[in-house]
Amino acid sequence: MNVRIKQYILIAILAAAVYFIMSNHIIFYGANVHLLKKSSLHLHYTFYSIKQKKPAVIMEIDYLREAGIGDLLVDLGIINEEKKIVWRPYIPTIKMH
Repeated sequence: MNVRIKQYILIAILAAAVYFIMSNHIIFYGANVHLLKKSSLHLHYTFYSIKQKKPAVIMEIDYLREAGIGDLLVDLGIINEEKKIVWRPYIPTIKMH
């Protein structure tokens, strides 16, 4: 019985770890680690280093842009607020006649 409880606890810990990894982008910038919440559960760009990458390359990644990488780049002083606005995704407007 005691072994069974330990197995359930281990499974719960593993499930929580998998959920954490699937729901967060882990962004490395030098020795610093930043977390960005993903818009949906997936494994795309879970671990990503922004060191020595151009902001344009980083902002072209839809998954990171949707998670708010622009705000992080502004907070780190890599880009300013005006440059972040330039990389917002294009949202077509529907004209009503």
